[in-house]
Amino acid sequence: MSTGNEIARARSECEDEPQIFSALLTPHRSLNRTGFLAVMLFLSAVSFVTGLAFLMMGAWPVLGFFGLDVLVIWWAFKVNFRAALASEEIVVTLSELRVRRVSHRGQVAEWTFNPLWVRLDQEVDEEYGIEHLYLISRGRRLLIGGFLGPEEKASFYNALVVALNAARRGPTYNPVT
Repeated sequence: MSTGNEIARARSECEDEPQIFSALLTPHRSLNRTGFLAVMLFLSAVSFVTGLAFLMMGAWPVLGFFGLDVLVIWWAFKVNFRAALASEEIVVTLSELRVRRVSHRGQVAEWTFNPLWVRLDQEVDEEYGIEHLYLISRGRRLLIGGFLGPEEKASFYNALVVALNAARRGPTYNPVT
């Protein structure tokens, strides 16, 4: 039976090991904060001007609904930006493959696999491309790269296959240096 100190020592030894592959995957967001402010200012101005036109015609409740629309769109963007805080880190060394997933709420989940025994699997749609990537070990399947697009998944798949093959080959020593 291992004590907590032995486990921590073993983990720090693995972290000192050189990394063959390391990737930090994050969801893509095409709108930055400046773009968000520009869109919200434009929506607010259009809603206000249109609401004033309806107010002049005597339909005063419409002004409130235009304000409510802007508030709902602002809330939707904030939820979207919060979801962008999620990440997935995948590290391959000679002795382990670590997956660390952080949700948008900050919850952390970690998995460790032996790179000699892990298998990479993919679900491919003929029209769409790669839909899902899985790490398979000991009968367990772990979905990885869920928020990547099909082309990004293909590139990531190829890079991870190369890294796993390098881990299976083992260390290479250069006696000259």
